[in-house]
Amino acid sequence: METYQVLVVDDEKEIRDAIGIYLKNEGITVMQAKDGIEAIEKLNEHTIHLIILDIMMPRQDGISTAFKIREEKNIPIIMLSAKSEDMDKILGLQVGADDYVTKPFNPLELIARVKSQLRRYVTLGTFEGRKQVIDLNGLTLDTAAKEIRVNGDIVKLTPIEYRIVEMLMKNAGHVFSIHEIYERVWKEPYINAENTVAVHIRKIREKIEIDPKNPRYLKVVWGIGYKIEK
Repeated sequence: METYQVLVVDDEKEIRDAIGIYLKNEGITVMQAKDGIEAIEKLNEHTIHLIILDIMMPRQDGISTAFKIREEKNIPIIMLSAKSEDMDKILGLQVGADDYVTKPFNPLELIARVKSQLRRYVTLGTFEGRKQVIDLNGLTLDTAAKEIRVNGDIVKLTPIEYRIVEMLMKNAGHVFSIHEIYERVWKEPYINAENTVAVHIRKIREKIEIDPKNPRYLKVVWGIGYKIEK
């Protein structure tokens, strides 16, 4: 059985230690960092499969850290915050977080989310054990390499963004509602997730479209949902 390594980043040692205990009980290896600067250093030195990242930290906060991580890596990021306002959640998703948990949190729920993200991350793109390439007018999906390209250039997507594009490209021309997108990609019940899906769609457009306001590929069907053109 493969061992996964999770980096827990929080300025409060008690929280890092508590999360670490639960993760270790699941057979997951844990590393710790007390702020964003130390987190980046450990990411560059070790193989990390997932990051649990607090937002409010000294020296370098979680938002800045997530933004920096996304410049190079697409590993899953779960954001932690003591705040519950929607703007915090949206900001975290905008910089590339895959999930968001509000403090105080239920440890069992956090562990379930960690295991879900790890499962999606490590199995991403292993369809039928063979290469599959879909090309839609210059937008290319390679499920074996887990790559999206636009006119031959690789587009850096987060794991969630990749799964959204993959689903839409595999079903090109089909319109998916926000409800369907959320439940198919996040694989959990849809509850007040409009903003979550909308933020990811906007970020995808910014990455794959020449003019995101007049998209060529990822289209909105007003009142229904989204699709990628055939």
